[in-house]
Amino acid sequence: MTIDLTTHFTGLKFVNPFVLASAPPTESKRKIMKAFDAGWGGVVTKTIGLHPVENVAGPKTIYQRTGETKPYVSREKRPDTVSHSSWNWELISDQPLDQWLPDLKEIKTAYPDRMVIASIMAGAGNDEEMANWQKLARACVDVGCDALELNLSCPHMDRKDMGAHIANDEDIIRWVLKAVTDAVDVPIWVKLTPSSSSLVSGAAAAYAAGASSISLCNTFPSLPLMDPETLKFEVEVDGLVTSGGQAGLAILNQALERVSSISRAHPDQAISGIGGIKGFREAFNFIVHGAGNLQICTAAMEEKGSGGVGVKLIQELTGDLSDYLERKGYASIEDFRGIARARIVEHSQIRRKSEDYNGGYAESA
Repeated sequence: MTIDLTTHFTGLKFVNPFVLASAPPTESKRKIMKAFDAGWGGVVTKTIGLHPVENVAGPKTIYQRTGETKPYVSREKRPDTVSHSSWNWELISDQPLDQWLPDLKEIKTAYPDRMVIASIMAGAGNDEEMANWQKLARACVDVGCDALELNLSCPHMDRKDMGAHIANDEDIIRWVLKAVTDAVDVPIWVKLTPSSSSLVSGAAAAYAAGASSISLCNTFPSLPLMDPETLKFEVEVDGLVTSGGQAGLAILNQALERVSSISRAHPDQAISGIGGIKGFREAFNFIVHGAGNLQICTAAMEEKGSGGVGVKLIQELTGDLSDYLERKGYASIEDFRGIARARIVEHSQIRRKSEDYNGGYAESA
């Protein structure tokens, strides 16, 4: 039996549910075209903005590995270790909008059946920045982009009116969405930071303001390790470092919790799951917690010989998904999407050793 991996998500038809996330794998026309040749169902472009961007004068991304021998976690290359995580302090695309637009048009013309989602970012707090959101949105849609992903999640922007800095402000979320939905008529995905103390209410505000989907998780704010002998950080410039973002397998369980929280609060809404997907098993877990679309970054970047776009990875993902659907008799991921939701409960609902336990409250006299 031939298995059809076609997935419908936010009104778009994906040849499969696997998408390269907004990151170095989608930073150029060359990489995106190579990804589509390999079989990815879609891409979210590296975030496009209008403000000047200049990255650090040193490595922008490192990969950390772990093993049974010391050091347990380090970027140091050594035998018998496995991937632990990636860490980056990379900013959004330094390629200007005027350079992106003809590239996006060429990509979409060459691959009409693949979904191109443009990630965009502007500031907040005044009409000029709202107009910048609209300019970016209109420009990307006019050249054929199928949807937009609003970057309200980048954890290391210097400007305090951008990225994760504004994701806790529900009014700003609403203003940005109003500006963008007034300007274009395509699905709008909103990428929120997982480090918000009000993630579920922020997602609710986004959905109510017109978001077609929430994308999460972006990287978690973090610091690289310091070597106890050299007193150097594993990535630094002139001996200095600042907060960056951790991704990869190390954030998988936290990402699943965030996806689950939003999915249980909004079971009828769409979620694009991100964070630690290295194979089908991780993708499966996002799906059972409610995600209808899967974004991958670190595992694609780590694949040797693929140019950072996961040529073998997408073949493994689609092959393993096809095999699973066939073995289980499922027609699509919709047949098992969200099945874990009902089994996630409050702590007090988990059975205790004693039936008399009352949650730790002292009994009144």
